[in-house]
Parts: sequence; structure tokens; C-alpha cells
Amino acid sequence: MLNTAVRTFLLLFLITGLGVSTLNAQRQKVINLQKYDMEPYHFGFILAANQMLFTVKPIDGHQFIVYGSDMGPDFASDSLSLYEVTSTPTPGFTIGIVGNLRLGSNADLRFIPSLSFGERYLDYSIMRYRNGEPELIDIRKSVASTYVEFPLHVKYRSKRLNNFAAYLLGGAKYSIDLASNKRNDRENNNIAIKLNNHDLALEVGTGVDFYTNYFKFGVELKMGYGLTNILVDDGSIYSASIERLNSKIFQLSFTFE
Repeated sequence: MLNTAVRTFLLLFLITGLGVSTLNAQRQKVINLQKYDMEPYHFGFILAANQMLFTVKPIDGHQFIVYGSDMGPDFASDSLSLYEVTSTPTPGFTIGIVGNLRLGSNADLRFIPSLSFGERYLDYSIMRYRNGEPELIDIRKSVASTYVEFPLHVKYRSKRLNNFAAYLLGGAKYSIDLASNKRNDRENNNIAIKLNNHDLALEVGTGVDFYTNYFKFGVELKMGYGLTNILVDDGSIYSASIERLNSKIFQLSFTFE
């Protein structure tokens, strides 16, 4: 699924470039919102679909580390070790407000406070030993997140051609996870994955703007990669066996400005 998202990102970038080349050959049309990009600032809103996931780095030699039974209270065992851990994404959505400050004829500074909802899974394959017999079991942990996000981007726009312009953007984003677990839930021997509720990410993206009679409509594909290790070690095999856990997000956005 990650490879599919990356291919989609590259495909959109290629289509954007081909679109600009094709439109160069078109005759001049009626120009909508002719002075729009000359305004010092403007506002709008954003609706987006996202896909959140984790980049997981287990500790070195994790297959050979044996943990006591108290490290995995979700199930009965004499001892256990981690065989493999992977991340599975699910679709989510984002809403936000666009604030745009003109920096130059082709550059803008954009601040887009947003609210993002999503869920990710951590899938563990654990080798447990019980009465001397090994058994490979699969455990799935759900991690739901509600992020308040504060992205700051620099947007570089191509020269406008008729009612179309392509652009690239890059910047950073600070996030607060309102749904991060404050403590582990040990009721019914259910151990939740605990995350830090603060994260900092780098973001890059590409998109196209269409100028209509009344507003500017944009389609944008963006990727963000978290810089901080957001996993909290709670003393269970689910955290003790992982060296780093970084957030990653792909987002398809529709802007109305």
C-alpha cells in the first residue's frame, strides 16, 4: 500500500508537468480572477483524505531476545520473543483552514491549521513458549489518532496559463495527538500502545490550481514524515522490542480559496 501511494505521488507530479506542456499549446482563454494572486493575503478551507501509518524499526537481534511472561500479559506463556512487527494503514480524513501570505510573484507562505482523524495498526508476530512448546501467534494493536496540526509551507507556483497553474510545496508540521493513550489499559489483560502526543514532521507535495469564476480550486498530493520517536516504552514486548516508531502520512487534499 505504501508503494502504491508513492507511485501515485510520482504519477501526479508527472501528469502535472505534462499538463503544463500541453496547455502551453492552447490558445488564450478568458482569464478568471485575474488579480487574485496579486492580493497580499487570502483565506480558504481544505477537505482531505489521508492515510496514516508507522515506520517501524525493531531493535537489533529482536528475534533472539527472550522476554518473561509478564512482558506479554495479553496471553499465557512461559516466555516469548518478537518474530516480526509491521504497520498497516487505514483511510482517514482531514479538515482545515487555509491562510495564504504572498511572498512574491510565484511564491506564497501558507499556514493551514487542521484537524486530522485516522487509525493505524501494529501487527506483531510473537513466538511464545508454553510448556516447552513454541507457537507463533499474531497480535494486532489498533492505534487511533486525532491530530491538531499546524503546518507551515512555502508554495512555489508555476507561471499561470489561462486558468491553470501547477505548484510544489515544502515545509514542516507540528502536531498534537488528542487521542494518545495517557496510560496502559490493563483491564482484561489488554495492553494498549502508548504514544507521545507531540510530533514534528517534514512535508513535501505537489498540486494544481484551477481558477473558476468565483474561487480558486486546488488538488494536492502531500507526504509527511515524522522526525521524532513517538513510542513510549511501557515495559511490554510491544514497546521494548521497538527501537523507533515514526509517523508517516499521505494526504490527498482539495482546497477552496
